[in-house]
Amino acid sequence: MRTFCRLALKMIATALLSTPLIAMASIPTLADCLEASDFIANAALSRDNGMTRDAFIQRLNGDFAAIRAFPSELRWFVRDEDDERFLEDAAEHVFDAPATPAAHRRQFLQACFERLSV
Repeated sequence: MRTFCRLALKMIATALLSTPLIAMASIPTLADCLEASDFIANAALSRDNGMTRDAFIQRLNGDFAAIRAFPSELRWFVRDEDDERFLEDAAEHVFDAPATPAAHRRQFLQACFERLSV
């Protein structure tokens, strides 16, 4: 019986170690969505006050680089590359398809809420 248990344990360990790890995008919290939507509305205000798309995105990417210095569990919203891409896409949309800050916030919230249900 002892030999069987060791063999079973080795087989389970081998199976676990040989299974590829699946990278999953983090799922935002409701608070994450609300705070990030404020960020997107503020991006639209920055645009309205003369900030260019390139300057905004360059600053955003610099912020992402600084944020990566912290463990993902200590980060706000941008815990992984998928989160970064999601926020950057929304920021680019602010400049590529100008609308009111409230409209951009609403669109972002809808998209973020869809991520909550994944």
